[in-house]
Amino acid sequence: MPKYRDFYEELNVLGEPLEPCSLDPLTGFFRTGSCKVTPENKALHAVCIYATKEFLEYSKKAGNDLSTPMPEHNFAGVKPGQSWCLSGGYFIQSIKDGMAPHIFIHATHQAILQHVDLETLKKLAIDL
Repeated sequence: MPKYRDFYEELNVLGEPLEPCSLDPLTGFFRTGSCKVTPENKALHAVCIYATKEFLEYSKKAGNDLSTPMPEHNFAGVKPGQSWCLSGGYFIQSIKDGMAPHIFIHATHQAILQHVDLETLKKLAIDL
């Protein structure tokens, strides 16, 4: 687990430089394409997921509608096959519900290690 002073460094859960998650659609708390975590990112948008139709349907029912376009926010909606930075709370809930998505571990910020162990993340990883 990262030390508090290292919490905001741009490192993935493996301790390596954080890779981009998605540039199309542009994801991340600041829409930079990265799941970077900063003090402003209170929801901890740290986990780079691979969106499937099943996960998007589950997420919508769970109260986190990622697939419905919101033009007023310049958001086209996440489509199956795309990557997205998911908030820590929804990611943890998806694990508890048995609906955790696959993730891109190299693009998942180390901050999630405060809540989810590395072995669980490795089991969900599709880029190891």
